[in-house]
Amino acid sequence: MVDVDAVCARWREHGFSCDVWVDPPGQVWRDFVHATDELVMPVEGRIELEFGGRVYRPGVGEEVFIPAGAVHTVRNVGGTTARWLYGYRHA
Repeated sequence: MVDVDAVCARWREHGFSCDVWVDPPGQVWRDFVHATDELVMPVEGRIELEFGGRVYRPGVGEEVFIPAGAVHTVRNVGGTTARWLYGYRHA
């Protein structure tokens, strides 16, 4: 179980925002690019991230850093709703 409040507090201390995103099974967010660094952490379900020529399947509570400018895709690869934290570095 992830302590969402604690994770968000830590991310904010390091200059990132923190919000929760919820996706239904099979949802795909393809080829996104952001001008700032991003953090992602699954808190429920299973997601897959693809960027930099690699595929990541983080477990619940595992943080993934996506650098600014990286074209990335996020998929809900589980059979249930996925909830994940995401945050962007403040300018």
